[in-house]
Amino acid sequence: MKISDADKNVLRELGRRQAEIGNLPVQKEKAALWRQLNGLTRTRPLVWINEIPWWEMNFDDELTLRTEDEFCRGIETGLRRTLYQWDHMRADMVVDPEIQCPYAVRDTGFGLEVNAVRSDAEGMTAADYLPVIKTEEDIEKIQMPTVTVDGEATERNYQAMCEIFDGVLPVEKIGVTHMWCAPWDILIQWWGITELYMDMIDRPQFVHQGISRMMDALVARLDQLEEQCALSAGNNSHRVGSGGLGITDELPGSDFDPRHVRPINQWGTATGQIFSEVSPDMHEEFCLQYERRWLERFGLNCYGCCEPLHNKIHLLRTIPRLRRISMSTWVDVSVAAERIGADFVFSYKPNPAVLATDGWNPEVARAELRRVLEQTRGCVVELILKDISTVRNDPPRLWKWADLAMGVAEGFS
Repeated sequence: MKISDADKNVLRELGRRQAEIGNLPVQKEKAALWRQLNGLTRTRPLVWINEIPWWEMNFDDELTLRTEDEFCRGIETGLRRTLYQWDHMRADMVVDPEIQCPYAVRDTGFGLEVNAVRSDAEGMTAADYLPVIKTEEDIEKIQMPTVTVDGEATERNYQAMCEIFDGVLPVEKIGVTHMWCAPWDILIQWWGITELYMDMIDRPQFVHQGISRMMDALVARLDQLEEQCALSAGNNSHRVGSGGLGITDELPGSDFDPRHVRPINQWGTATGQIFSEVSPDMHEEFCLQYERRWLERFGLNCYGCCEPLHNKIHLLRTIPRLRRISMSTWVDVSVAAERIGADFVFSYKPNPAVLATDGWNPEVARAELRRVLEQTRGCVVELILKDISTVRNDPPRLWKWADLAMGVAEGFS
């Protein structure tokens, strides 16, 4: 791979800055806080921002790419976003003093196409899904994916990155550190929402066949990644589930072979978002009992995303080694806090809609955070702002949210 001097110079300058930031003492201090939180030792609430509308964030030309090569532009995008977040909305983020070169993994997928009517708005992913699974024969069309690690491509990318960042930023070759198990997030795009709800009543066995087949496919993918030594330990500064950073002393665990990482050395994650308004009994029957097949293989587990789970905590307690529960903006916070206590990380998701109004009112955001933190005294809390569809092309709104959230969190130390 031939990299031009111009592209190399751009990346080296960005890499030099990441190395400087990554070696600041504050990174170890922040990592220690995440380690405490993930170990269920109460700290002040930790704050992190994720799922940022980057298409609206290019303030003062900071995110404009300067490289020409496609491979370099991918690296540059990651570096610029990391530096931008550090400069403007760092909260409790942790910047590493190295850059990662991910394994090149090929995946054939599940064999079914989504038939959907989607919005044309940039950054919007809402869709009206038209069913393609209607019969048992359609379920059989869900294929077991074939996963292949491209060793040559991985090594080629790694050597190119080592050349680019030589003497500036260490390069770490890394496999898959974390995967979602969200079978219904996938299935619902083929099934249709109304159709699923009706089928759980009228054709329950049909639904069982569908979720069983989907779990077979997800587990097949996991098995192949493990067999091909394509997994990496999951205790670093990557996001876990819909929550915060996965830094912990409890992983990869004592039974760890870095040459053959297993799921037990990682965080596991599952969610049943489409079951938001489904009863606990039906959530167990058509979702969670199947997801346990995945979760039982991991060292620590997270559950949930955007669905309110305050009435299902008793179900989630049956998950092996559960450590973090997502508490969406739709939960009854006081009920959830009472039922969770300090047994799990209370991963609260503030309402991102405060950033999308005609006029930005920081006091509305501040009031929400104070209310939640008052109700969760005694819990181990993180504040994870995510699903940010828009800031109305006003990036400083998000910067100010980070500052005020940290100020509120400090008041609950």
